[in-house]
Amino acid sequence: MKIVIAGTGYVGLVTGVVLANTGHNVTCVDVDQKKIDLMNSGKSPIYEEGLEELMVKNKERLNYTTDYKNAYKNAEVIFIGVATPEHVDGSANLDYVYEVVKQIAENLENDCIVVIKSTVPIGTNDEIEKYLKEHVKENIQISIVSNPEFLAQGTAVKDTLYASRIVVGTEDERAKEIMRELYEPLTKEPYNVPYISMNRKSAEMVKYASNDFLALKISYINEIANFCEKVGANIEDVTKGMGYDPRIGNKFLKAGIGYGGSCFPKDTKALHWLSRKFEAELKTVRACIEVNKLQKIRMYTKLKNDFKSLNGENVAVLGLTFKAGTDDMREAPSIDNIELLLDAGANVHAYDPIGIEKFKTAIANRIPDETVQKRIQYFDNIDATIKDCVAVMIMTEWPEIVNYDIKNFKKLMKTVAIYDGRNCYSLEEIKKENVKYESIGR
Repeated sequence: MKIVIAGTGYVGLVTGVVLANTGHNVTCVDVDQKKIDLMNSGKSPIYEEGLEELMVKNKERLNYTTDYKNAYKNAEVIFIGVATPEHVDGSANLDYVYEVVKQIAENLENDCIVVIKSTVPIGTNDEIEKYLKEHVKENIQISIVSNPEFLAQGTAVKDTLYASRIVVGTEDERAKEIMRELYEPLTKEPYNVPYISMNRKSAEMVKYASNDFLALKISYINEIANFCEKVGANIEDVTKGMGYDPRIGNKFLKAGIGYGGSCFPKDTKALHWLSRKFEAELKTVRACIEVNKLQKIRMYTKLKNDFKSLNGENVAVLGLTFKAGTDDMREAPSIDNIELLLDAGANVHAYDPIGIEKFKTAIANRIPDETVQKRIQYFDNIDATIKDCVAVMIMTEWPEIVNYDIKNFKKLMKTVAIYDGRNCYSLEEIKKENVKYESIGR
């Protein structure tokens, strides 16, 4: 099929490359010429394992362009995979989605399926359908499909090729048949992805209900972890015991400093906002949001309670991205904690194997004062990062951090105080070194 993908972020680019890998001809559209030039050179604008290899492998079926007019003109299927960031009130910002919808209406010249891949509030597909049918040229048959994504940063390619399920919401038989044909290669060997068909509003809700359930699970286990500290239990033993129950499972039970990234934070806020709009507030989701907000700075709270003053002191922060395996900085706990450290007068020594440049951009948006920004020093190895520091905060579970020799903390730091927000080190190993060590739920 002749497919066009609007947006080349995590969702759009990965979707386009995977569909090309299954035999379709795919054109990826983006407004950023620098990104387009980068992708045309075979390089990915995002850090994602296996993505560049698939881009090179399928280069004959992939085209990258800023020319949306020609791209949309004769497309058989157009996927919209642009960002839907949150408004201040928590609602989803659909400006980017509707900009693409407007462009499609102005340029489409043949029958087409428009697939909404972006995460949008329930009912959005109906509104898009109404707009397009009112604005496309006469005699053009158009169908709107809801096809939410379930990929995670760091494993996006695998999550799309070997997806847990493909969810497709349609309102007419023609769209239903075309979408099944489009995804047929992924439903067969070697992928064998389950294909689930439903109406559009149900498909829209599946995305929010799934993400918010996982976020709830994370916030719940973090609250249990915090309580374990009060009563003397070990959260790792507790979750091990819980995980054997097939009704609970062992996924998303790792205690830490909360969830971040592009999905869980905005999707929990968006669904909560929507539930209030319909006067059916989801109180569990509201609690989940509140718990996560406090959990992100739990290690800073412990550190601040242990030090009378941080003014002029060097504090190391190991890991800047919101999780390992990605360079994504959206809602990364490191940003909140470093901002608090700077407010307290500390100098920050920062380390991350791949995320430093994106962190610099993120922190500059948060703290525009260049004088304050200069109090952050960046290092390309852990030894140099922790040298002469009074404390170290672990924000991301990168292998380089998890496998770091604990003995070096004693050798290099001014005073050894480790605040491990990811439970990277075993308590047995830490006890051998007799150092100050705080973790989550242990």
